[in-house]
Amino acid sequence: MSVLSIEKVSKSFEGELILKDVSMELREGELVSVLGVSGSGKTTLFNLISGLVKPDEGRIILEEEDVTGRTGKVSYMLQKDLLLPHKTILDNAALPLVLKGMSKKDAREKASMLIEEFGLAGTEKKYPAQLSGGMRQRVALLRTYLFSEKVALLDEPFSALDMLTKQSMHAWYLDVMQKIKLSTIFVTHDIDEAITLSDRIYLITGKPGTITKEIIIDVPRPRPKDFNLTTEFLSYKKEIVSSLTP
Repeated sequence: MSVLSIEKVSKSFEGELILKDVSMELREGELVSVLGVSGSGKTTLFNLISGLVKPDEGRIILEEEDVTGRTGKVSYMLQKDLLLPHKTILDNAALPLVLKGMSKKDAREKASMLIEEFGLAGTEKKYPAQLSGGMRQRVALLRTYLFSEKVALLDEPFSALDMLTKQSMHAWYLDVMQKIKLSTIFVTHDIDEAITLSDRIYLITGKPGTITKEIIIDVPRPRPKDFNLTTEFLSYKKEIVSSLTP
């Protein structure tokens, strides 16, 4: 079942067409990646989905509701964790609920119910500077989930992490996503990361950016630890590279 549909969306800025007739969908429980070179319109697409900007044409449908140009419906996590240094981990996580009008007490209670699920037990009273990069990203992901429990937009959230931490975060995020029934659209420049995480990959290319290909990663989860060394993985990678190379 589709939880989010992007229908023939186009967007121009100052007379320059950035995206043209982009259509894609996100199904319940899926992780879908958007992969493309810099300048192909990936960030603009996320701004449209999250309602930060309105398309010139087309619409965004969330669970049969037209949310085009409406903020507060889909959560959006940027590359940096953007945690507030003067707030505790619990208060950072609960912030979206407070901004939506929930009392601090109730917001903290709701956030604390998920602290352990997100691997953050024992950090509630700590501050961001006391956590590692990977742990900070977990807090940011929890905050993102509490903003919208249906769909999360993640813009290269693991790019600043070292390789081993990134691999650990990949496995952890896929596990948590399944447990809390979250659907995710993921932007990345990293082809290996897209293949590792995704159920499907949309390739966005050209100027203006258009969806030129959809690739289905037909390997069930949990995927083997050495999946990135298999001929199947390399076959997906060759297909993507050849599709993105002019």
